Amino acid sequence: MSGFFYSVALQWKLDIRSKSMLVTCYIVPLLFFLLMGGIFTSVMPGMRSTLIQTMLVMSVSMGAFIGLPPSLIETYGSDIHKVYKANGVPVCLGLVTMFLSAFFHLMIACAVIVALAPVLFEAALPARLPVFFLALAVYALVSLSVGSVSGLLIKNQAKQTMVAQLLFLPSLMLSGIMFPIDLLPGFLERAGRMFPAWWGYRLMQDDGFCPRNLWYLILVFFSAVIVCGILLKKQNSKS
Repeated sequence: MSGFFYSVALQWKLDIRSKSMLVTCYIVPLLFFLLMGGIFTSVMPGMRSTLIQTMLVMSVSMGAFIGLPPSLIETYGSDIHKVYKANGVPVCLGLVTMFLSAFFHLMIACAVIVALAPVLFEAALPARLPVFFLALAVYALVSLSVGSVSGLLIKNQAKQTMVAQLLFLPSLMLSGIMFPIDLLPGFLERAGRMFPAWWGYRLMQDDGFCPRNLWYLILVFFSAVIVCGILLKKQNSKS
């Protein structure tokens, strides 16, 4: 067990030095927050009540769909994962450590946004912070699980970039964080429900942590875990 925690801590330190994770988990989300937070609250003052949730959906989506997969490709798309097998290390260790490291980085970035939003933009804090952070953690875990499937399934970096955008952009545009969901055509509104962002945004609302907003996220998480297990098993049998 101590070896596992050491692996997670080591991966966390490696990710700090990774330009990809640094940009997608910290620099871009925080810059977007600083630039767009003022614009959103000036154009739509009522958005102060949901500004924190909006920025967190953007931050988690970017880190999970754009930041995590390249790290997985670097390991499982090359011969690095064969080192695990040669040394008797479970092939899933790389995925687990990268997953947990990305989760911790995202939670740190999100905590910074939650702390600064009321000070900089007079954003409303969630009524129940413990429940809010629990909802945030659930949403982050689900999004990272989807990003893990993407990183294991697609080994080509160029294709992965395209898939990442196909996950990231609809998460922003169809979840209701940029503008009211009622403005979208019916088929786009229904399409938005396929993405974790739609459910995560509502889960983080006051009184939003309930089975109605949880069931789909739980379904996606366990489905992604099963798919990741199948992909890792296939990769292990080939190596």
